[in-house]
Amino acid sequence: MSVGFIMLCHTALDRAAQVARHWATNGCPVVIHLDRKVTRKAFVRLQRDLADVPDIRFSERFDCEWGTWGLVAATQGAATVLLSDFPNVRHVYLASGSCLPLRPVKELVAYLDERPRTDFIESVTTEDVGWTIGGLNIERFTLRFPFSWRKQRRLFDGYVRLQRRFHFRRKIPAALVPHLGSQWWCLTRQTLSAILEDPEREAYDRYFKRVWIPDESYFQTLVRQYSQHVESRSLTLSKFDFQGKPHIFYDDHLQLLRRSDCFVARKIWPQAGKLYRTFLSPEAGSQVPAEPNPGKIDRLFSKAVERRTKGRAGLYMQSRFPNQDWENGVTAAPYSVFEGFSELFENFDSWLAKVAGTRVHGHLFAEDRVEFAGGEAVYNGALPAGAAQRDYNPRSFLSNLIWNTRGERQCFQFGPGDSQAPSWLIARDANAQVSVVSGAWAVPLFHSNRNFSDIRREAARLQKIESEHLEVLRSPWTKARVRIWTLADFVQNPMEPLQTIVDEISPRALRRLTEAPLMIDLTGFGQFLQNLRNQGMQPVLMGDFPAGNDQMPSAIRRGRPYLVK
Repeated sequence: MSVGFIMLCHTALDRAAQVARHWATNGCPVVIHLDRKVTRKAFVRLQRDLADVPDIRFSERFDCEWGTWGLVAATQGAATVLLSDFPNVRHVYLASGSCLPLRPVKELVAYLDERPRTDFIESVTTEDVGWTIGGLNIERFTLRFPFSWRKQRRLFDGYVRLQRRFHFRRKIPAALVPHLGSQWWCLTRQTLSAILEDPEREAYDRYFKRVWIPDESYFQTLVRQYSQHVESRSLTLSKFDFQGKPHIFYDDHLQLLRRSDCFVARKIWPQAGKLYRTFLSPEAGSQVPAEPNPGKIDRLFSKAVERRTKGRAGLYMQSRFPNQDWENGVTAAPYSVFEGFSELFENFDSWLAKVAGTRVHGHLFAEDRVEFAGGEAVYNGALPAGAAQRDYNPRSFLSNLIWNTRGERQCFQFGPGDSQAPSWLIARDANAQVSVVSGAWAVPLFHSNRNFSDIRREAARLQKIESEHLEVLRSPWTKARVRIWTLADFVQNPMEPLQTIVDEISPRALRRLTEAPLMIDLTGFGQFLQNLRNQGMQPVLMGDFPAGNDQMPSAIRRGRPYLVK
């Protein structure tokens, strides 16, 4: 009888009774504390169910609310009963009603017999704590907390602010160095009795009654006064999520719990019948004894926390959607944006789809409609081609398009004549590959049969829009892969940039382009730009485009495909 258990219970009493019976019938006495909020009828029923087990006791009942002194008082009362009624107990193990033993009792007894003077309790100074949620470390010990954090949140927060404002500080007892740690510990009789019988206990209890969450600091601090050997870790597997709430273990966590090699785990779902049957059965000792090592499964918990907080890349979920910059990647997969190419080449969409083997859309953000590939009215994921639905939330429209078509690279056209709502979205997206031929929007104006005064006004408008868009693409916050060519530079040698673009879209293909798509006839375009200048509009985005047609390559002047020499 070298190990005794204290169980703090308040719910799922049938499961707590199962575990208490398991420990007691295997030679480990148990003292149960039942929350005072539990009905008298339920308490009597629990006593009756366990009346046939001689090594089970019940202690004085206290109100146990999270973060309050009641949990410490309940532990003190149960520990006093255990040490008094069972003098052969050498280690006292604190557990809850939702705990479940993962290894045979004899393995725990043997483990502690080899370490008769070791106290297993997580005990870390406030300066070294990195897991507290809520912003209170040392202030737990220097402020007063007379109000319940759960039931009186406004009074709790208001009183904390008031104390901070007037620089109120409680004096920490001179002999104490505040420590924090898990509530679940295993202490030696010598250490625990020294804490309970300390002549200064009344002063210490009075001080800790106004400490926030004293069950995570009372024994963790006082153990440093008396213990000969503290091993700052818990033998109980207890994992918490990013909000500080404990993970609950279900039936499908069976193998995970076995891998931890821990002696006890919490919290177990009361309906996890498979876990209770497995670990409370006589055959539970079939695994090889090993040192408790919850770190072996930390990677899985870290991955679960990341999935919950970040989600899958490019897929928005309820917990992150209202918060800007909380997304795990703007979109789910790489895609390409082409600006100025469809204005410069005939049938550029079909040419690119053929040579790159990908899906190429038109202007997805055109003012009047969404130009899906093939002229589709409804696309993957029931995305409609209507501009009103798209413009209601352009961010979600693009994210949904990429998510719904992941596995197939999407390409689309964009330009100053489109809605500019997605400019920053595309620029901040690391999945975006943006290729721009600046000033190419002037080519359709050059070929239009409109009054020149109207052309000049439209050219000035489009140039202003594209200039602002290029500023976005060149900003230090841009994460997209951006390539920008002036129209003059691009038409001099279009094959090299086209080859680079195709290689990036389909790197496995390694096709060597031998012919570009049919370029629109630019004969007289230089003079067109000069006419704009003469009319008071300064076209600057096209680059140094010569005014004389004889200075341009003949293939461009004739509107033929540009051949590689």
